[in-house]
Amino acid sequence: MAGERELRDMIVETNRDVKWICRTLKKMEEKDAEVEGRLRALENWKSETAGEEKRERQIAAGAGGVVGGIVAVVVKVMGWG
Repeated sequence: MAGERELRDMIVETNRDVKWICRTLKKMEEKDAEVEGRLRALENWKSETAGEEKRERQIAAGAGGVVGGIVAVVVKVMGWG
């Protein structure tokens, strides 16, 4: 009888441990999914920001090129060049 009782107690304890492990793993997976989502959002925001900065630099370079071209034409027309 004592052996059966010890075996039953071990089975119950193991069952509790397995349930605890499963709950803990589920919480860890949920936390990982949350962190992964936040990381993706941050990466998307960073790439959008980098894209906007690149567009701003391209616009500025384009505007600088247009202004430089106009200045060159004016200088040539006025005979300074």
